[in-house]
Amino acid sequence: MSSIEKLQPASKADTLMYQPYYGKEQHEILPYALSLYQQGFLEGERIIEGKKNIPFVAIWYVSRLPAEPTRCRIQFDGSADLSYEVNLSNSEFIEFLILLIKNFKQSRQTDFSQKFYRKLLRLDD
Repeated sequence: MSSIEKLQPASKADTLMYQPYYGKEQHEILPYALSLYQQGFLEGERIIEGKKNIPFVAIWYVSRLPAEPTRCRIQFDGSADLSYEVNLSNSEFIEFLILLIKNFKQSRQTDFSQKFYRKLLRLDD
């Protein structure tokens, strides 16, 4: 069973602090995204169409406030040469976790969105 399936919702106080940052359609998943965020790490697989998926480990610094910055580091395939970092506000990073959980519920795969990878690889800068 995936760690996403075992997530317990974050506290009401934590959830309320973040609610203004997201649309109503995201409020249902927000307590679970916050709970995942509070773990400070995630293991998953980058889905590569037509090829073997690439395992990754993501780790990040956990802080409490939505506007505080967080640094997320992802290492693919256990290789130091395939490590990437991105700095985001907590609220933006948690939005990526909301999308990840939504996607997991549909596909049963733990992977970040294209938008997250574009940010990670600085393709939109």
